[in-house]
Amino acid sequence: MLRGLLHGGVSTMPRQRLLNSSPGLRHLPIPSVSPHVSYPVRSFFFSGKGDSDDDNSGKGSSGKGDDKPDETEKEDGSKSGSSDDKRSRVKKTFLGGNSSDTASSSSTNGNNNGSSNIRDGTTPTKLGQGEDSPRYPHLLALPVVSKPFFPGVVSTITLSDPTTITAIENLSKEGTRYVGVFLRKDAPSGVTENGLIVDTPELITDPKELYDVGTFAQIMGINQGPGIGAEHMHAHPTTQDWDRMSRNQNGNGGHGPTGGGVGQEGDEVFADNDAPSATVLLSTHRRIDLLSVDNMGPPIDVTVSHWDRTKYNPAADTQIDDTIRALTNEVLSSIREVAQLNPLFRDHLRFFPNRVDTSDPYRLADFVATVSTGSAEELQSILEEKDAELRLHKALVLISKEKEVSKLQQEISAKVEDKMSDTQRKYFLNEQLKSIKKELGMEQDDKEALMTKYRKQLKKYPTIPKEAQEVIDSELEKLSTLEKNSTEFNVTRNYLDWLTAIPWGLVSDDTFDIETARKVLDRDHYGLDDVKDIILQFIAVGKLKGKIQGKILCLSGPPGVGKTSIASSIADALGREFFRFSVGGLSDVSEIKGHRRTYVGAMPGKIIQCLKSTGSMNPLILIDEIDKLGRDFRGDPASALLEVLDPNQNDSFQDHFLDVPIDISQVLFMCTANDLSQIPGPLLDRMEIVQLSGYDVPEKIAIAEQYLVPKAMKEAGLLVEEIKEEVEKAVVEEATESEASTDKTPEVTPEEAEDEEKAFVRGDGVPESLSVDTSALESLVRWYCREAGVRSLEKHINKITRKLALQIVAEKEGTELTEKSKRQSDSWNVTEENLDDYVGKPIFTSDRMYEKDPLPNGIVMGLAWTSMGGSALYIETQAITRGLDSDGKRRGGGTLKVTGQLGDVMNESTQIAYTVARARLAQKQPDNSYFDEFDVHMHVPEGATPKDGPSAGITMVTAMLSLALDRPVRNDLAMTGEVSLTGKVLPVGGIKEKTMAARRAGIKTIVFPSENRRDFDELPDYLKEGLDVHFATDYSDVYDVAFGI
Repeated sequence: MLRGLLHGGVSTMPRQRLLNSSPGLRHLPIPSVSPHVSYPVRSFFFSGKGDSDDDNSGKGSSGKGDDKPDETEKEDGSKSGSSDDKRSRVKKTFLGGNSSDTASSSSTNGNNNGSSNIRDGTTPTKLGQGEDSPRYPHLLALPVVSKPFFPGVVSTITLSDPTTITAIENLSKEGTRYVGVFLRKDAPSGVTENGLIVDTPELITDPKELYDVGTFAQIMGINQGPGIGAEHMHAHPTTQDWDRMSRNQNGNGGHGPTGGGVGQEGDEVFADNDAPSATVLLSTHRRIDLLSVDNMGPPIDVTVSHWDRTKYNPAADTQIDDTIRALTNEVLSSIREVAQLNPLFRDHLRFFPNRVDTSDPYRLADFVATVSTGSAEELQSILEEKDAELRLHKALVLISKEKEVSKLQQEISAKVEDKMSDTQRKYFLNEQLKSIKKELGMEQDDKEALMTKYRKQLKKYPTIPKEAQEVIDSELEKLSTLEKNSTEFNVTRNYLDWLTAIPWGLVSDDTFDIETARKVLDRDHYGLDDVKDIILQFIAVGKLKGKIQGKILCLSGPPGVGKTSIASSIADALGREFFRFSVGGLSDVSEIKGHRRTYVGAMPGKIIQCLKSTGSMNPLILIDEIDKLGRDFRGDPASALLEVLDPNQNDSFQDHFLDVPIDISQVLFMCTANDLSQIPGPLLDRMEIVQLSGYDVPEKIAIAEQYLVPKAMKEAGLLVEEIKEEVEKAVVEEATESEASTDKTPEVTPEEAEDEEKAFVRGDGVPESLSVDTSALESLVRWYCREAGVRSLEKHINKITRKLALQIVAEKEGTELTEKSKRQSDSWNVTEENLDDYVGKPIFTSDRMYEKDPLPNGIVMGLAWTSMGGSALYIETQAITRGLDSDGKRRGGGTLKVTGQLGDVMNESTQIAYTVARARLAQKQPDNSYFDEFDVHMHVPEGATPKDGPSAGITMVTAMLSLALDRPVRNDLAMTGEVSLTGKVLPVGGIKEKTMAARRAGIKTIVFPSENRRDFDELPDYLKEGLDVHFATDYSDVYDVAFGI
């Protein structure tokens, strides 16, 4: 391939032979030509004196006879004719003008035969080529982007400006087929500095946008139609495409509505397109200098001067000749290296067989610039360079960069190829290994292995229901007939994965030891005796029956009382697997009963997922936050839970995904809720309710001392685990004695032994005196954490232990702390006195809003229940005094105004209480007209807190009577109960929480409805101790207690 480059031979190749010998040239749009004229292609260099060394070609194209245009040059380079006349004539030619000079010139010189129709695919043979081409001083200029055109190549350019296209067509028709091609300065790469693509590069707004050196080019052909899409076409249309375009253009005269077009890689594009575009085939001949831009058009009219061909004379200067020969050899060597490294470059060189004269440094530099991928600025600098040595230097820089890029490309390709080869090698080896194992019977194919896995899994289950077994057998048979790459195969496989993952007949062994279960429950939770008793009853029944049946329990109570955590302890006590999922905000029924298998990504519901994850048919499932279920267009999950939580139905629970009945009657379901009123009635009816009231002060202190403080110290690193050898030895000895005596029950169970092995001691550097005093815990409960649960208490204890850890580490390292963080006392004991140093100032400063005894008139303390526990709630009333009218009577009276953000139920209670108060006042003091003369304003403090409920009726009546009778109520009295319109006192709930709130507020006397006596009697003795409790049937009983009558 490079042999011709080295010898500098000259070759002339016929058109058909050129196309057949070079496959890449078959896509080149070369028009049919005379056999005596050689037409080089894009990146195809001419050598010798002209663009063709054929003497006939040179003479035929540069003769002084009838083929010259009107504007000719003499041999000495002087121009004939006036400059103004020439410029005017050229402009007329651009714009399609029919000047007499042009017409006569065309007629006289015989151009009608030489250029009959430029669009018919034939190129005139009488126009000059190479150095024999005419030297017009005035030309139509075509700005280009991406890279400049070098002499001796055939290139294409796409035009989109209608005026410029018309001018090019007129030039072709008139016979003046020469233009100047100049590279744009402002966007040489085709993209502006702002990242915008130059749509019409042939349009300029400033003459300075063009470089001063360009190329004189001849129009070889023009084709209208959709744009090719690239400034320099690399994928050329085939010869057949060009012939078809020529036939179409001949048929339509070149101006029909269906212009021809070509696509890349031989794809034909012949479609209507309203957007004007044209592809022009140009053959470049020589360099030209831009002297001036006479008209920025479009089209652009310029004045140029042509370069004379520079011939290299090696005998002129021996030293320079040696330098040039050295540069030439280095360039040729670099070309060889790049050709060896880059296959694309090697294919590109096939277009240049024996066409480069290596003895001509000018041509060699142009050749390198043409085949390189350098930047537009670098290529333009070579185009502008006149000195042979400097031009070769620049070409050498370009080809050297090309060599480095080719090396990098080869390295990348080698790495990718090595990686691919290694991957293919592993793949073939694995396939061979599979084939060998299959022949030896050591391995099965994927489908057989999958079915074997399913059958092996099914053998682990003791009993599989008949319906499920039939479905499984049917699906296995179906799977064996399916193609493993089909969609149905994956659906069936996923279905069998779930069917075989259900633990059919597998159950956990239940624990029937009540004593052990009690220890496990007490280990993690303090109090909660009602729940623990129910679980022990559950175990006792199971021990008598031999098995524990499923149950549905609902633990209801305020947050932080241990509803969720005790469920895990119950599972440990029963020896069952534990699974929890929350339904708070859940509104999709599919989460409970699964999706239909027709959906993409379908899967079973939570119940089936629980059975798979636990591997047991009798786990303990905790459904958390059941009172916060949602409901929307996707269904009502509460209704879906009716089947799950119904003991009479869940023995044949049917999931939408599995679509086979599954017995979940052995599952122990536990639910948690804060407000039972939010649970639908049918669902609530299926559950056994266990009310969990909040913790009182003694219970919170005990929980903090026994659980929260040790846990916080372990998490803060103040206590670390240490296994004592003595304890371990005692455990081993105890186990040995138990094995020796079969009649004697071991005194140490594995769980107890594990607990005894764990001993916690103070960490390194932790003072022995570090502790949290009981007085500090009591102060925390009383003045910081008044909620029903212990979450806030746990947070405050964690805050104390973290601050203690910071102080210990800081003093050990000698680090200075801030005034707020440093230890304020000399002791490491946290007491009531220094508690605020660790947790800040108390949140609550008093248990009462009114400390004065008795209370002001019209104010009474009530007791309320909230989701956070019980609280003391004051009811305030005040008379609204109005002026007298003209008759001396007081204006207004008989109305009630209520504030305090009360709910609908409580607002109705105020109206009932007002009526009862007026009736009772009329009974006690018939002459008292207080309510007739004054309006009453009732307010419930803490107006930002919403309040509702029916338990404040007797409190409101008492407050209004206190105001009307002008008699105060003592400050240690609190009451709760609803009142009917006739004064009947009705029962309320939350007696324990309200009693705890009364004790916390220092109340000594409480009034409850008489029907709540049984609730009060069930309270622990320490809660009832020191309280004077009155039970009222009618409001008259409340009146006697409140006003001391």
